[in-house]
Amino acid sequence: MTQWLNKLRKGVGRKLAAVHRWNAWMIAFLALSGLILPWGAWREILGAGRVWLKWLHVGVGLALLLPVLYYLLLAGKHWSLLKGRPAQKWNVGIVLLIMTGWFLSGIVLWQFRAFGPRWSNTALTIHDAFTWIGLPYMIYHSVTRTRWLKETHRRSVRTDRPAQQSAGSSPSATEPLYTRRAFLRSAIGAGFAIALGPSFVKWLATSFSADGNVEDLLQKDGNHLVPAPQPAADSLPPVGGGSKGMFRIYTVTPIPEFDNSNWSFTVDGLVRKTLKWNWEEFVKLTRTVQVSNFHCVTGWSVYNNTWEGIPLRHLLEQAGVQSAAQTVKFYSGDGVYTDSLTMKQAQMDDIMVAVMLDGKPIPSDLGGPVRLVVPQMYTYKSVKWLNRIELIAEDHVGYWEERGYDKDAWLPDAKRT
Repeated sequence: MTQWLNKLRKGVGRKLAAVHRWNAWMIAFLALSGLILPWGAWREILGAGRVWLKWLHVGVGLALLLPVLYYLLLAGKHWSLLKGRPAQKWNVGIVLLIMTGWFLSGIVLWQFRAFGPRWSNTALTIHDAFTWIGLPYMIYHSVTRTRWLKETHRRSVRTDRPAQQSAGSSPSATEPLYTRRAFLRSAIGAGFAIALGPSFVKWLATSFSADGNVEDLLQKDGNHLVPAPQPAADSLPPVGGGSKGMFRIYTVTPIPEFDNSNWSFTVDGLVRKTLKWNWEEFVKLTRTVQVSNFHCVTGWSVYNNTWEGIPLRHLLEQAGVQSAAQTVKFYSGDGVYTDSLTMKQAQMDDIMVAVMLDGKPIPSDLGGPVRLVVPQMYTYKSVKWLNRIELIAEDHVGYWEERGYDKDAWLPDAKRT
């Protein structure tokens, strides 16, 4: 019976080691790519490669199901070998829970168009939570089970054993209360807690906050434009009740800063009258107020934003659209980012050249002093730091569409016109 159990342990152990090895490599790749994908600097470096990395991230995430399924085939035998080892059983359960959470939330983020913004927003929060909790746990789990740590434990046991025997006592009677291996495991765990704890608490506080973060962003705003726009009656207090959620800051360039000397706004191209304003003139234009949600293609959303600005169609009417114009092209003040809408799309009532958010100037991190807002589409169409609108006869492929994003950026429930 003992011999059979030893063979079973060796056979199951080899298979589990292979599963563990493949699982570790996949998680390492997912962790690295998951850190790179939202990082603004890498967006510019990778260019079109970011879209390929995203799909590779999705593919490896789906493939992560394979070692889990293989483990489930071995789970019965493995569980029987863990009899009397509750700590190891708990560890297996925690790892399976983390991987299940990652997989299910990742499926929703992958198929965000089918599930819609609310499901995607929740899934992104869950995905982040399992990453913040799960990744340090799995690294800790891996480090504390390395061959070096096991050898350290064996050496400490061999060192203690002669002293136990010479004293004429049983090993269990004189076994140290806190072994070298236990100390190292505790030290490693404490290191992770100290290093990652504050960041996790900050993420937790901002992710589940009911309020927006416009005030915080305004405190570090890089724009220096005077006079400040004065809010309309519906803007302050915000008619929408204030933004609900947290804006995540994604850029493809360093965030530009503007002042009165380097900012202007132009409407030109195939128009009857070119329009151009400096900041002092622009803030005097008649503005309207609207409430809309803000949905990023990466899965997060901010709800009930009260925007104040000039409807795009009003600017187009003022400039006069020539019959040859087919596309409205938008330029960002960063000098790099562009996007476009068809003339038909540009006539939607809720597209706004926004100047204020929730009764405050739009912070530079969120695309201020002026940004485009296209509520019926994912926000890569809502160009930040907008300073020029050009009407052109040909089609235009925007920055992210050039790099693999869909030109069709409609939300699932959009009222297409």
